[in-house]
Amino acid sequence: MADEENNQPKKSRGILKILMFVFGGLILIGAGLGAGFLMFASTNPDPSEEIEQIIERKMIEAEEEKAAEEVAAEGEQKVSKETPEVDTFMTTYFEFPGTFTTNLMKSRRFLQVGLGVSTQYDDTVMGNVEAHQLALRSEILNAMSEFSEEGIQGKVGRETLAKALTDSINAKLIALEGFGGVGEVHFTSFVLQ
Repeated sequence: MADEENNQPKKSRGILKILMFVFGGLILIGAGLGAGFLMFASTNPDPSEEIEQIIERKMIEAEEEKAAEEVAAEGEQKVSKETPEVDTFMTTYFEFPGTFTTNLMKSRRFLQVGLGVSTQYDDTVMGNVEAHQLALRSEILNAMSEFSEEGIQGKVGRETLAKALTDSINAKLIALEGFGGVGEVHFTSFVLQ
């Protein structure tokens, strides 16, 4: 019997502890939910109201800027300047398909370039370039092979090569068509191997 009396208080204390933990947990959860609702429900303004405020602020700023420009315009009269009339010509371009590869003079290295030409004359020049591509490719390779490795180094060397190629192309076009017309040669790629 003594054992039965000892078990009763322990069971009642255990149940009492469990009930306290359950009610305490529920109270904490309720307090957390209530605090969260109060914090976030009252401070979250409607997004449409924010947008309207931003629009109103931008409109006020635009009106202030316009007023400032009008005041500045009243103080200073703008004088328009005449632009000189210059005859400008449209530049047309033609890029040779593929690349040109040739040996350099007195060197074991190769030069491989992609080329394009430009003119400010009419389309007849580009038509002649396109029609005589085979002859012009040969002329370009011959002119490139006249240069040494040192001769094409740097910007000056490349410009010298471009000038020599322009002259060669124009000379060949004059021989074939009676008129050159190529203004410049442009490198689309330039590889020394």
